[in-house]
Amino acid sequence: MVEQKAKTVAGKKTVATAKSKTVAPVTKKAAVTAVKKTAAPAAKKVAAPAVKKVAAPVAEKKVTVRKAAAPKAKKAATPSPEERYRMVEMAAYFIAERHGFQGNSTEHWAAAEREIAGMLGE
Repeated sequence: MVEQKAKTVAGKKTVATAKSKTVAPVTKKAAVTAVKKTAAPAAKKVAAPAVKKVAAPVAEKKVTVRKAAAPKAKKAATPSPEERYRMVEMAAYFIAERHGFQGNSTEHWAAAEREIAGMLGE
């Protein structure tokens, strides 16, 4: 790009051009024309957007929020008789172990049956 510099010589405004090294006096009309050509186009005036008046709400609507229903506890699948027997058998073993394998095994079995029935919700 060619750069132009404005200089003041003896009270007169001059413009130095890139092609010639001579300085020519500039009149007001020429200066205004030069400024109009080099200046960026003026931004168009943009009208402010019209503000719409909003009527005051008559009454606010009540919004009810439903809480998500807590999932119901699913009933455990009922074990087959063989599975229930194995569960009672294991529980009876651990009960007997807690007592040092001392005592009556039918008491341990009965305690295990009550424990498993309570777990299964019977």
